[in-house]
Amino acid sequence: MGKVAVAVGAIAALIGIAAWIGQGWIGQYLFDRTVEKVAGQDSTVSYPDGIHAYLCGSGSPLPDAERAGPCIAVLAGREAFIFDAGSGSIRKLQRMGFPMDRLEAAFLTHLHSDHIDGFGELMLQAWMAGGRDEPLPVYGPPGTDKVVEGFMQAYAIDRGYRITHHGPEVARPGGFGGAVHLLDPPRTGAIAYDAAGVIIRVLPVDHSPVDYAFAYRIEYGGRVLVISGDTKQSAELASFAKGADVLFHEALNPQMVGKIGSTLAEHGDSDGSKIMADIPDYHTTPAQAAEVANQSGVRALVLYHLVPAPPVRSVKRAFLGNAPDLFDGDLRIGDDGLLVSLPAKGKAIEFTDLL
Repeated sequence: MGKVAVAVGAIAALIGIAAWIGQGWIGQYLFDRTVEKVAGQDSTVSYPDGIHAYLCGSGSPLPDAERAGPCIAVLAGREAFIFDAGSGSIRKLQRMGFPMDRLEAAFLTHLHSDHIDGFGELMLQAWMAGGRDEPLPVYGPPGTDKVVEGFMQAYAIDRGYRITHHGPEVARPGGFGGAVHLLDPPRTGAIAYDAAGVIIRVLPVDHSPVDYAFAYRIEYGGRVLVISGDTKQSAELASFAKGADVLFHEALNPQMVGKIGSTLAEHGDSDGSKIMADIPDYHTTPAQAAEVANQSGVRALVLYHLVPAPPVRSVKRAFLGNAPDLFDGDLRIGDDGLLVSLPAKGKAIEFTDLL
């Protein structure tokens, strides 16, 4: 056994030395092949015509290394849109192969910080990666103009650097920033966007004390997708989602949030405990979201903006509570990187993990 152990050890050492000697060129080879495979390639060319929803951020303001802030991007035919831009979401979106050069507009559900704190990066990538020569249209509630103006001011110095470094042929000066379209306030089901066969409708929802919060309905090719934004349980949202294929709905588990609050209080963090006590009253529980989905007749419900986001499968089941008993369709807890595809003029709903 001693000789066998020595032989095995020697082989392992040789393998280790070989790996150490070769790791440079092997790594470079793998890097080069990967770049050749993905750089400059449009991963969407094989996608069928229809609606494709990219879950680029399923998280919340609570810290989470695995989840970006709220963000859903939509490719409808050849037109691309982004709904909210939470922290880290745009980098997730780029890793998912989203066609930034086809981005037509951004939509904001409301102006809470966790839904807009990645907007500066969105604006920058829309300009540079998207090759824009006109500002990005941005649709949102009253105050959106101030948000866009603030980010443009914050990025003004960087704008100058990029134009100087890359030249105006690449960093097109006119493509920087956003052109705001205020939805102030829309009537229920009002059309916010209508072009190239894509219709986007807007619904005011109750996220009080937030003055204006919106849900959006995207229609294309006979398929329908609805995004709740942040809201209390809403019969109006259930009506708004009638006939939709998929509903992306926010979800908060009050028992789990309550546990965080009571633990913070035990450790002397009264401010944190108060915040945890405040937030359940303007969000929707998983069970309530399931009821909305059941009332609307949608075929699939994807929960996002998860508070708190469950880290493992066993906690996911606890997070849902009795929601699975209240909705007969496909119920999923959304993770960053999820792609939901609705091929045009059909009934299929396809789920793909891109990350």
